[in-house]
Amino acid sequence: MDSFLLTITINAIMSHYIKKIVTITFFSFFVFKAFAPSNGSLFIFDSPPIEPFKPLIYAVGRVETNFDTLAYNPIEEAAGFFQIRPIRIEDYNKRTGSNYTLKDMFNYETSEKIFLYYASQIGPYNFERIAKNWNGSGPRTYYYWIRVKKHL
Repeated sequence: MDSFLLTITINAIMSHYIKKIVTITFFSFFVFKAFAPSNGSLFIFDSPPIEPFKPLIYAVGRVETNFDTLAYNPIEEAAGFFQIRPIRIEDYNKRTGSNYTLKDMFNYETSEKIFLYYASQIGPYNFERIAKNWNGSGPRTYYYWIRVKKHL
């Protein structure tokens, strides 16, 4: 009888320790898997787009129309946020093969596309030259640049 009790006690003790070992092993496996990614892990973060002309768009929009996409100047026949005139639309259409009309300039995305086309011809780092070219030519472009520069 004593050997029988000894066997049961040993089995109980062993069972207890085996459960502990299994629990510790499982817990360790879980902890390491949760906090240590495999070598094949890849993290991709979405970066915001680079918009080098954004400050200039704001400033020109403020000076030209005070951000009014439906603005129209009947004297110059200039339309939209950027006050695009028919001669600019004609030039853009020739260069790009587009077929925009003055009415299309009331759509902000279309007029921004045209503005960015001409701005990108100069490059994103010369806002003064872009603004002056956008305004036209001659001495008045200097005063136009002063007004635009206030809003940059």
